[in-house]
Amino acid sequence: FSRPVAVPLDDRWARAYEGFSEDPKLVASYARAFVEGVQGVEGSEDFLGDGRIIATVKHFLGDGGTLDGRDQGETKPSEAELRDIHGAGYFAAIEAGVQTVMASFSSWGGEKLHGRGDLLTGVLKERMGFDGFVVGDWNGHGQVTGCTNDNCPRSYNAGVDMIMVPQDWRALYTNTLEQAKTGVIPPGRLDEAVRRIPRVKLRAGV
Repeated sequence: FSRPVAVPLDDRWARAYEGFSEDPKLVASYARAFVEGVQGVEGSEDFLGDGRIIATVKHFLGDGGTLDGRDQGETKPSEAELRDIHGAGYFAAIEAGVQTVMASFSSWGGEKLHGRGDLLTGVLKERMGFDGFVVGDWNGHGQVTGCTNDNCPRSYNAGVDMIMVPQDWRALYTNTLEQAKTGVIPPGRLDEAVRRIPRVKLRAGV
């Protein structure tokens, strides 16, 4: 679950130390170097070969720009700033072939990222061309409006492919299975997640 590619803009943010820089160009260059250092260079025989592991970039999107540096808070830049500043590391990491992206605890436009299909699916997967899988953060889905730690079809439907649920996984499994059977989680969304996760595992030789 590494590497954070946040662009920390307020040193009051408790996780500011995880960021490479407040300069998005520097973050982008380091993000690419990190992904290639961990996974190998995409297209080479060494890519995800022996001694390599799957990289994750996080937390998508805007966690370094929350208002007053509040952890898990609201990010309030324009869409252009969200793209050009906070998205810089993701563009570079995707070009380098990163295989997983972790969703953010933070919000944009008053909505938690774990529930924002326009960003997780519309932007990350479709417009940016990310073909790995999206993983949730620690019970991050439970912060989405209408969700709990053990019940959150909205997060799956937004584009989270693998939910991180440490304690309530049995109940989440039961609820998710029922939601898949009844169509609350559409078959196409389920199929997409099921394609993305094994595709990454196969690439890594798992």
